[in-house]
Order: sequence, then structure tokens, then C-alpha cells
Amino acid sequence: MNCAVGGCSGQIEDGYCNLCGTKATNPVSGLRPSVGTPMALVSGSAAVSTPANVCVDTTCAGTIEDGYCNVCGLKGGSGGSGSLATGSTGAAGSAAIASQATTPSTASVRSTRTATSETRRTQSRRTATVRSRLGVGLVTIAPIPVADPSAALMVNATVSEDKRYCAACAEPVGRSRGDRIGKDNGFCGKCGKPFDFSPKLSKGEIIGGQYEVAGALAHGGLGWIYLARDRNVSNRWVVLKGLLDSGDADALAAAVAEQRFLASVEHPAIVKIFNVVQHDGAGYTVMEFVGGKSLKTILKDRLRANSGNPDPLPPEQAIAYMLELLPAFSYLHKLGLIYCDLKPDNLIQQADALKLIDLGGVRRIDDAQSAIYGTVGFQAPEIAEMGPSISSDLFTVGRTLATLCTDFRGYQSQYAFTLPPASKVPLYLRFASLYAFLKKSTAPHPDDRFQTAEEMSEQLFGVLREVVAISSGTPVPAASSLFGPPPAPLRSTAVVDETEDWAAFAALLPELRVDPEDPNAAIAASLPTDPSLALSSLARIKAESAESRLARVRIQFSTNTFFDAQRHVTNLAEADPWDWRADWWRGLLALRGGNASLAAESFQKVVFEVPGELAPKLAFALASEKAGDHAAAAANYEIVAATDPQYISATTGLIRSLSALGDRAGASTVAKRIPATSAFHDDVQLALVSSLMEPRSQADGTSALDASDLYRASEVLSTLTLTPEVSNTLRVQHLGEVLTELETQKLKPDSTRKVFGVPLTDIDIRLGLEESLRHLARAAPTAAQRIALVDQANSVRPRTSR
Repeated sequence: MNCAVGGCSGQIEDGYCNLCGTKATNPVSGLRPSVGTPMALVSGSAAVSTPANVCVDTTCAGTIEDGYCNVCGLKGGSGGSGSLATGSTGAAGSAAIASQATTPSTASVRSTRTATSETRRTQSRRTATVRSRLGVGLVTIAPIPVADPSAALMVNATVSEDKRYCAACAEPVGRSRGDRIGKDNGFCGKCGKPFDFSPKLSKGEIIGGQYEVAGALAHGGLGWIYLARDRNVSNRWVVLKGLLDSGDADALAAAVAEQRFLASVEHPAIVKIFNVVQHDGAGYTVMEFVGGKSLKTILKDRLRANSGNPDPLPPEQAIAYMLELLPAFSYLHKLGLIYCDLKPDNLIQQADALKLIDLGGVRRIDDAQSAIYGTVGFQAPEIAEMGPSISSDLFTVGRTLATLCTDFRGYQSQYAFTLPPASKVPLYLRFASLYAFLKKSTAPHPDDRFQTAEEMSEQLFGVLREVVAISSGTPVPAASSLFGPPPAPLRSTAVVDETEDWAAFAALLPELRVDPEDPNAAIAASLPTDPSLALSSLARIKAESAESRLARVRIQFSTNTFFDAQRHVTNLAEADPWDWRADWWRGLLALRGGNASLAAESFQKVVFEVPGELAPKLAFALASEKAGDHAAAAANYEIVAATDPQYISATTGLIRSLSALGDRAGASTVAKRIPATSAFHDDVQLALVSSLMEPRSQADGTSALDASDLYRASEVLSTLTLTPEVSNTLRVQHLGEVLTELETQKLKPDSTRKVFGVPLTDIDIRLGLEESLRHLARAAPTAAQRIALVDQANSVRPRTSR
């Protein structure tokens, strides 16, 4: 049987590849408790029996494929016997995240309440999907073949002097001075602690009676790493990881912790631990050999290939790596474990997959005693005071992503806990959603960050869609778990000037989806359509929740009782200062109330909270347009329209904004994106016609209709198939504008050119107006409307008979 790893020519023997050591793909049994498994996972309640093809985590909607859940990555059950027992403080119960009374330096100012390790933000109950598969179908990443493991051996197994530090006080040790060469072992000159950087194992040594050492592979933060052959299992390659200094209590504790935790960890994206052995008074962890390249090595290769100049990864590739990693983090967090030390060094691309290695810093969520291992520039600012948490783990994901896709200078000094301003990083200016995602991921206050790996993955996938769409020009539509589908544009059924109608403007936005995990979700989703009956149903609820409050807001918003709606929005925010849906409704209420600036401010906060969603960007663009900030509006309309063409309101808004900025050619180009076969083609073309008919500013401060824009608008309108009512209404509107321009001599008559079906002369324009007004009069629903239209027709009729 051939090895399934791409680029590997090994054969499967006794369940493992005899070349790369990869385990053969077979269904495996459910989670097995071990010394390192949190007690809450193996006691406290009865195990829940799960079908063989269903994830053993009852909160996950995934199914088992090749032995693992295709959503959360948990190891599947065997023959229907897999089970996962949960307790009150286990995987799901370890939701408490460290926090303290600080204010994030972002647009999202949440709360000034004091929070300690005893009062932490509760994770959102809403379940998001953790996507796996490198590139998630959107990004092509060249596979990295698994080379011969022996080729990775160090020729000269030494630790470079610039990496030699005292394990106790971090003082540089073993350094050269003048003609004296630095020693591999000795004593720290500052604290007297002994150090020893020489390898402890030699080629040919047999460890644990089973593993034959081939040589040293590398020197890591906790000691030497060796390559060996497993003489008991088909001579497969394995890795032995030992201690930096067996006399160091912290290093010893970390090694023991790693051994315990890893014995129960089985996830396709996490390095597999086979055994723990003793040799000459030292302990060694035996793990699978992971070939390929670390992401740090990939960055170094790009640096060398670019003549020594930094060459970060394309953002879509860097994001794809993090999306592949997040299921592994989700898996660890559900086991009650924190990784602590994520960085590019600890992620290896092997063939077309990603592996998380070096779990030496892994610890329990509730462990307040063990030494904390991390790396400056990646570790969260509250670690020293509050310890690791899920929030701090996700902080390292954001920092790692930033170092992969940008030339992140000063990330270990000036910007050790922050990001450079977007104005200093061209990539952040091009991909604003990526910058917003990184800002939220690395917010100073733990409670302002993502609270679960699932939530982070969901938003990062949305960011990836935007990056791919903008980079390639290919839309990447996808349904949102937070917002409903975009409403149809208003122009599809009637001629509505949505730039003047505030209510119509607000109606262009998708509705929030009901959170299915809210205790009142079923009631909120099935309320009567009659407002009074719906409010009566809500009045019978025994315990209020976010969805019951939101339901009241929706009802009062629809009935224009805005004061009551605002009151319930305030209640929602007070109940949970981190519920961004309060800001969403504040924005909608401000938009309906005519306060465009306040609406834009509120929607901008929502963009920060859910940076991968399109609806908040559309809302921010609408509010910005109403506030007169057409540049901001155009930028956000472009993101939405480019990513998902179903948001036709974004395309029409972009046309309006570009026209307002004077870019009529750009507006015409945008209109061409929607093909004639689209159901919304005419809506977009009508938006273009309206934008072309807007007068242009003149040098003397006045404005006038441009003749070339007029001819283009007339040409576009003539190609559309419209109902007589819409067609005549538009002719009345636009011919009236042309007549005004002719009468004020801002437009020169030209009998050789036709506009909207009539020659460009005063008499012909009037006759065209009269004709359309009489058509509308004949179709008027009431006598009063008919009389008014006839009066208008008579008033514009030319005095000269034809």
C-alpha cells in the first residue's frame, strides 16, 4: 500500500509509512482519557453515544471523514461507540477568558467595567464553522514534497552563539570574547546557573531499547531535537525531543507537561506523539517525523530569492495557512488546552497539508502554576499578569498572520503588542478588512478579541473571500451565518430615488439572522406578523435574552416607534457590552432618523467586530454616502460588489459614488460588470443613467449637464426593456432636466442628435414630455392624478403647432 502523503514514495507497513512515518488513514476510536486529559472530559456526566459518521462533540455539526470530523477536527468514533463526556468545567465549560479594565485602541469601545481573572467575558454561544483543507478551495498553494529525513540532519550540531541565553535570567551566555571562542557549556556570569548547549545523544545510540539515533535535527527552545529509527515498527523515522538542561526545573516541568498532554492529542493538523522514554536520567518524547518546510523557512527562502529583501507571503496564502491551523486550535481548546507559543517556526507545510509542531508550551486552561512559554512579538500583553487563555492563544494567530503577510518590522520592539498604522503598510490600505481582522485579533483588551477559534475562522474566511475577489477580480459569494441574503434592489419594481428616501435606503440592508442557540430563538423566529400580537407573545417570555430584545427592536423599528426601539437597544448593550448587534441597530435607527454621521460611526464599529462580513460594509458605505463622504462610500461599496455581485445595492451605490467623485468613466465600467443575462442588469443600468444625468460642477462654481453624459445616458436607456409606466416616468424625469438645461442655455440644442427618443431641440423635448405625461395620465389610478398629469402635459406643450 502506497503512502497517501503527496511527494512521498514510501510504503505502508504495520500502519505507518516506512519513509516519512505518516500514519495510514483509517477510522479510529473515540477520544481516550489519559494522564493529561482534563478531568472534566472523563468524569462529571454520562458519555453521549454518537453515530459512527457524526462528530462526537454534540455541539458540532460536522461528520466523520477519514477518522476525523470535517468541521472541528475531533477524532471520530468507531462503529458507533465513540463518545465525548463533558463536565461543567471541561472543554465547553472553559469559556472564561482573561480580561482587565482597559479600553481597546480601536473603533470598538466596549466597556469600562473592571474585569479580573474571576470575571471574564463569556464566549458567544453561536456556533461557527471551522473550515479545513489547505486553501479552502480558493487558494492554490504549491505542495512541498517530503524529502528524505536523513537529509535534514545537521552536519555540525552546534547552537549558534547569538541564540545562547541563560535559561534562568535570559543573560547571553557561551559567547566569544576577542580571540576566545564561546563555550558550549559553563556557568552564567550573571546568576551562576549552569548551561550546556552540547547534544546529549550520539549517532547509533539506542534510546529506550527501541530508537536508534541518526543525529541532531535542530535545537529548539526546550532543547535538542534528534532524528531516529524506530527498530520495532518497520524502521520508520521518528523524532526525539529532549531537554535543554535536565537540571532546569521549568524546562523539566514543560517537558513533562508536553508528554502528558500529547499522549491524548490526536488531530490531523497536530504532530503525533508515539511514546515517552527515559535514557541516562533524561526524558525524551518520541513523535512523528514531519517533513516539508516550516513557514519561517518558507519566508527565509523568499528573502534569499528576493536578493535579501523581505518578500512576505501573498495575503491569501498566509490566510489559508491560518484557516488550516484554526481547527487544530479549536480541537485543543475543546480539550481544555492552550497552545501558548504559536509562531511561523512551529507550523510546517508537509505536501499539501499543515502541521502544528512543538507543543512544549501546551498547558491546561486552568493551570495557574506551570511555567509559561511564549515568544516576544507573538505573546499577548496580559500573559504575565493573567496567564494564558483562549483569547491570548488567538492573539498569537493574529500576530503570526501579520508576520507572514507583511514586512512586520519592529514586531518584537516598537510594535510588540500592536500593529503599525495602516498608512505605513500598503497591504493594509489595499485590504482594509484584513487590517480590521488583525486589529480585532490583537486588541489590547482580551475581551475585545475573538473568543473562539470557530468565530475567528468564520470571519477570516470572509476576509479571504474579499482578498481573493479584489486580487483576482473573481467574485467569491457565500452565505453568511450572521446576516440574511441581500434584499432585491428597489428599482426592480418601481422608480424610487433611493438617494433621497431614508427609509428606502435602510431597506437595502440584509436582516440579522436569529441566533439558533439563544434560549428564545424559537419564539423570536416564529412571531406573528401583526405587531401587537408579536409584542404580546414576547410579553409572556419568562427570561429575557438577546433575541427577545432584538425581536422587540425589529417590531418597533417596523412600526416607527423609534424611542422604544432605542430603549431596547440600550438594554441589549447593557446586558452584554460586547454584543455588536446593538451597534448594528443603533446604525439603522440613526439612518432612519436622518443622522448619517452617527449611522456611519455605529456601522464602523460593527465592521471591526465582524470584519469578514459584507453587510456591515454595505451599511457603512450607505451611511457614508448619505453623509457626503463619497470616497469612503466608494471604497466599501467596491469591496462588497467585488466579493459578491448579489449585493446589487453595492454596485448601484458604487456607480453613484464614483459619479459624485467625477469618475463617470469608472461608473460606466462598474455597470458593465453585471451581464445582460442577470435579473438585475436593468437595475444597474438605471443607476448608471441616473448618475450620468447628474450635472457636473463647472469652473465658475455652477453646475451643468454634460452633453456627452446625456448622450450616453440616452443610449443606455434605449437598450433596456422597461414597463411603459417606468419608461414614461423616466422620460418625464430626464426630458424635464434636459429642458431646464436648454432654457438656461447651459446646453446647446442640436437637431442632429436624439436624446431619449427625440431630437435635442426645445420643441421636440416639449413634445416628448407631453407625450409621456399623457401616457402616464391614461394609466393613472385616480381621477385627481390623471387631471394633474394632463395639466402638466398642457403646461409643457409647445406653442408652435406641428
